Amino acid sequence: MAADKVVLLSTWASMFGMRVKIALAEKGVEYEYKEDSLAKKSPLLLMMNPIHKKVPVLIHKGKPLCESLNIVQYIDEVWKEKSPLFPSDPYERTQARFWADYVDQKIYSVGRRVWTTKGKEQEVAKEEFINCLKVLEGALGDKPYFGGEEFGFVDVSLIPFYSWFYAYETCGNFSIEAKCPKLIAWANRCMKRESVSKSLADPQRVCDYVLQLKKRIG
Repeated sequence: MAADKVVLLSTWASMFGMRVKIALAEKGVEYEYKEDSLAKKSPLLLMMNPIHKKVPVLIHKGKPLCESLNIVQYIDEVWKEKSPLFPSDPYERTQARFWADYVDQKIYSVGRRVWTTKGKEQEVAKEEFINCLKVLEGALGDKPYFGGEEFGFVDVSLIPFYSWFYAYETCGNFSIEAKCPKLIAWANRCMKRESVSKSLADPQRVCDYVLQLKKRIG
């Protein structure tokens, strides 16, 4: 492996892997993408992430980096000449980390319950999911992006979930746009960026994948 080579191990449907793709695209970093399977993990993945054994993993200069938010922060610090993802103000940086963590703790976990449950449990999950999205709408306010005028860390953290929204809506029989129009307007704004549109998985393909998983887990 070349000394400065950049390799991304991920799987196509991973919103966490999509984060890394967006960050690399924003910075204009060339990299090699290696598709990995969650069902049959590659020897390279097991070697590079022996603790959690999951994607995404970014390999830079032969060294692995794990956990998507850590990876995005690393990318921003190493390739700092172009498209900064974090604000310069220490307080604002802390706020960005807070909201990105909120996305991981709430949007991912509650969203998963929307498509893995049914009946009353699913109804509770749907309500909690919408409430979490409304909290994010409040944080966004009337700004174009979460950090203000510039696309940044929180946007990178949340926008990959947009490719999963259709699956959530299909499984839960509800409309996110009807409940959170500002958030969908923000998502559409993000999708106009080439770094985002070329990095996100097709919503229909994600939905088909989720429906197959639902059938498999019963």
